[in-house]
Amino acid sequence: MKKVLIIDGQGGRIGRALVEQLVPYSDRMELYAVGTNGIATSNMLKGGNVKAATGENSIIVLSGRADVIAGPIGIIIADAMLGEITPAAACAVSSANACRVLVPMNKTQCDNVVAGVKDVPLNTLIEQARDEILKLIDAGEKE
Repeated sequence: MKKVLIIDGQGGRIGRALVEQLVPYSDRMELYAVGTNGIATSNMLKGGNVKAATGENSIIVLSGRADVIAGPIGIIIADAMLGEITPAAACAVSSANACRVLVPMNKTQCDNVVAGVKDVPLNTLIEQARDEILKLIDAGEKE
């Protein structure tokens, strides 16, 4: 069974939304959530039945075990999310042998702009991320 890791920081709003979108499919994957802080982790836990942890070391360890990693684009950028994403955490996520499904955030949220990405409501981005994760899970089952 594929391992899906959701990572978020700050208040964990994006991570919680991803958890809520994926919990109905949890029979098809092992679902994990890691917050950069306790509030983010707590909010992701409220999204549904998910194994959860907090902090840089958990990001590093679980990134190495995941088949799919999902979260806001800042999880691959050192010092993103007001410094909550440490260089070591960003490196672990970026170099993991996993497929990353990243939710693009605008400049005010992440200080980065992804060219070509239209301004889309967050709910739509979360649904698109869910669909991409499910495609990756389904592709793995067919191998």
